[in-house]
Amino acid sequence: MSGLLAGKRVLVTGVLTDDSLAFGVARLAQEQGAEVVLTSFGRAMSLTRRVAKHLAGPPEVLELDVTEPADVEAVADWIGERWGGRLDAVLHSVGYAPASCLGGGFLEAPWADVAQALQISAFSLKTLTAGLLAPLRAAGGGSVVALDFDNRVAWPGYDWMGVAKSALESTARYLARDLGADNIRVNLVAAGPIRTVAARSIPGFNRFEDVWDDRSPLGWSVTDPEPVARACVALLSDWFPKTTGELVHVDGGYHAMGV
Repeated sequence: MSGLLAGKRVLVTGVLTDDSLAFGVARLAQEQGAEVVLTSFGRAMSLTRRVAKHLAGPPEVLELDVTEPADVEAVADWIGERWGGRLDAVLHSVGYAPASCLGGGFLEAPWADVAQALQISAFSLKTLTAGLLAPLRAAGGGSVVALDFDNRVAWPGYDWMGVAKSALESTARYLARDLGADNIRVNLVAAGPIRTVAARSIPGFNRFEDVWDDRSPLGWSVTDPEPVARACVALLSDWFPKTTGELVHVDGGYHAMGV
């Protein structure tokens, strides 16, 4: 089989519906020759299993709550049993913030809610990568790619999720530093706004939609996840062997424009 990911084994988190960015990555990874496994947990498991049927195979869906170390260990065990202990690449597409952390309540959000947002949206990158370190090492190194929303500026309504994204970006850099000796690359793809279930849960998301296409020199469609999926698959492959700790913008060029 040919393709950028021919013969690779890839774990994809965050598939909820077929408009999820992670779904686009999983689909394209399969088209490029990868064997894929998905993760989900709790009530979302049934949704993920349903949408997995739209993928080739369809891939298996493993239970993985990133706040539960036992779940990460169980996923590593599955990789040991089913994939011979080898994992080539991981897509981290995990993020959550309680309602108090979004929509303009920045000053009022309690620490307990902020802590949950930080653990799930940022610390989970370390949890997942460290928990799967043995199978990544067994593959001779590999690639971890996390989906991001560039947080160098303050966004309307994004509030503590923005802070969590800043923490995610920093976490990726430190992981890149510590895992380079194992030939494990850790990079981020900062996507422009895509009309997903997760995005629609952010109060005021339509304010991003209204201006992004006009201000992007390449243009932007909030209903087309393909450019983001292509960037992720490229970074998950061996085509960027010396790129790590990087933040790749896939946003039509919006990030580089002034007023």
